[in-house]
Amino acid sequence: MSTEPVPPESTENAGAATPDAAGEPGTADATATAEPGSDATAARGAQSEAEAGADAAADAEPADQGDAAKDASEADGGEATGDGEAAAQLSEAEAELAAQKLERERIERRKAEKAEPIASGAKLSGKAADLLAAVRAVEGGAKPPATVFDEPAPAPRRPAPEPVRRPQPVTDGPSAHTAPPAADAVEEVRRVLAAGGAPEPLAPQAAVALGEGAAEVLREDPWQLLRVPGVRPEQADGFARALLGPECSPDDERRGRAVTVWLLEQAALAGHTALELPALTAALGRQAVPDADAAVQSTLAEGEALAFQDALDGPGAGQPAGDPGEDGAEGDEGAEARPVRVLVGLERYALAEESLADALARVVNSLPKESATRWEQVTAAASAGPAELLRAVAGHGLVLHTGGEAARAEPAALLTAARSLGLRAVAACHTPDGRERFEALLAGAAGDGAVVTVTGLIAGAEGPGRDADGAFALDLLVLLDAPQLDVESAAMLAESLPDGARLVLSGDPAVLGSAGPGRVFADLLAARVCPQVASRTPDPGPIGELASGVGIGELNQVDAPGKEIVIVPVRDAGEAVHRTVQLVADSVPRAFGISPEETVAITPGHGGAAGTRALNAALKERLNPGPGRFGGFDPGDRIAYAPAPGRTVQGRVVTADAEGLHLSCAGASVVVPRERVEQAVRHGWALTAHQAVGSRWPAAVVVLPGDAAQALSRPWVYTAFGRAERHLSVVHGVEQALPRAVAEIPAKPRTTRLPVLLRAQVPAGG
Repeated sequence: MSTEPVPPESTENAGAATPDAAGEPGTADATATAEPGSDATAARGAQSEAEAGADAAADAEPADQGDAAKDASEADGGEATGDGEAAAQLSEAEAELAAQKLERERIERRKAEKAEPIASGAKLSGKAADLLAAVRAVEGGAKPPATVFDEPAPAPRRPAPEPVRRPQPVTDGPSAHTAPPAADAVEEVRRVLAAGGAPEPLAPQAAVALGEGAAEVLREDPWQLLRVPGVRPEQADGFARALLGPECSPDDERRGRAVTVWLLEQAALAGHTALELPALTAALGRQAVPDADAAVQSTLAEGEALAFQDALDGPGAGQPAGDPGEDGAEGDEGAEARPVRVLVGLERYALAEESLADALARVVNSLPKESATRWEQVTAAASAGPAELLRAVAGHGLVLHTGGEAARAEPAALLTAARSLGLRAVAACHTPDGRERFEALLAGAAGDGAVVTVTGLIAGAEGPGRDADGAFALDLLVLLDAPQLDVESAAMLAESLPDGARLVLSGDPAVLGSAGPGRVFADLLAARVCPQVASRTPDPGPIGELASGVGIGELNQVDAPGKEIVIVPVRDAGEAVHRTVQLVADSVPRAFGISPEETVAITPGHGGAAGTRALNAALKERLNPGPGRFGGFDPGDRIAYAPAPGRTVQGRVVTADAEGLHLSCAGASVVVPRERVEQAVRHGWALTAHQAVGSRWPAAVVVLPGDAAQALSRPWVYTAFGRAERHLSVVHGVEQALPRAVAEIPAKPRTTRLPVLLRAQVPAGG
């Protein structure tokens, strides 16, 4: 690979190619890279700003703990004085024995207190303690104390429905979609929207988002319009002013609750399962909520969000506070001074994360000890890489396996060996393309039905089915492309495993994370609660060498004698589009015999002069011109279909009629209702890296116009470059922004609770 001097990029389209939210619900391209100044970005950016406040609260905690220890010491001393008067008549030896007995009883009491459910927050003070008291009150069905945030208590709490702790199987196949609301309900919502000056086309979405009685909900609380995807606080404010008139005010409690929930939803779209309290209150302040603390308090009281207190690693983290040391004395007082953080999150993600931690702990602890002997023969016959993975799986219920594309041969060998032992073993991939590639590695050795998609397995459309208890009828589940696993899907899978089943999560930790909330694979790697097997098999060829360097933060010059890698400098976004079309339609087919149908263009975002919209329009005009009679589509168009938020399925347009747009996706026929076409279907010659992750093509053209420099990061570049199997062209217009992104910009952090929950249930190392 050689890099040519790149002319200065044009500033005409600067800032135009940032990813936008329309049309790709739930994906990180749609939300995680919101424009600067947006509130989703603000909520995430405030996370780091809040750490100073959290540290200050943690620093204040030891003093409070010292006072508590002093009070406890004085109480114990008073008790000893009273006993000493009664013991004065005893001999010195008897008095010593009595004193030792009292000391042992006191230590035992402290041990017993530690063995009981943790009364978390007992050592807190100030706002953290008040918040925890409010959370406990909400969990008990009562109103929180009036002292929380030093404000009057909110209106009486509406009873929240009892949460379902065990995730249930869902239908999420390629054709799954939400049933349209009744026509009369939509019409009623339309009238309310018209009265408030809101766009009437929002009526179907509002009816779906707010459910039965949506029109009445909007009349009573106009800010509930924020629950409709795409609506921002300033738009909901205008709607509320039109409906409420003089009664509308910025300090309305309903507005504070709605904006709080909206910020938490935006954070979830960016990958967070919760937000730290200071980050949330700071974001509320930027949304002109006069009393952010009161807004959070009201949201908690209404059961629309939950709060948590998690202990962080810090002084005393190695030994539980109050545990006796080796000499029988109590641990050092410093051991009690553990820093904590207070988090606020939506119930659905909080319960999913807790359910996932419970299920993984059960997987770790339920494996029969004698089962390892069944694996000795196949382990002895395996080569070095697979043998290491086989040994780990033989003795453990949960195993993590890391590696690139070539490393997938190791879980393939594991699956074949497990099925040869008579075990019910299945591998699950996130995309149909990934399933086909993994099946090719098995070469039929594992038998039919051995490889499924994650959505098909959860829905019961693929795989072994479920037993009478609702658990998967299998002994081993191997999950490929594990970094794409979000917390809700992970909880459904783990909860569905029967006792004694093994779970292997395999994937490349350097790729982009899941489109949904959570960072399950990264959290498990960080928690170190189970064996981790790192593959030593590198991806081959110049493309593999280039990607490997990017993965460790180095953009190396790679020898590509067969032109496996080509750098194409461009001056501006217009030239980038022109050269991309030329590469896909002419140059790559002529030089490498790879057809346009086997080539994908990858660009950072949907909008902008060289985003997916512009590229797809140019590629359609060249490869499948037509009038776009069916909502902009024609038969033969290559499409990317999103059957559910965060999922993308490749396919083609077949035809269209009164039922909707007929597609062919991974060999299956799909009909997309006409009202969902605009939201769920895009042209698919050009994709974002988030849409492309989990799939590979013989050739990839990665488009980096100058106005996309701010969207680049090391995981993005690694993912985009790694989608190519035989040839990679890089349309390069970002100059030094590319090596800077590779060297200096890691994955964006996500706030999750899974490592803390896991460490509380599983000892380090499993």
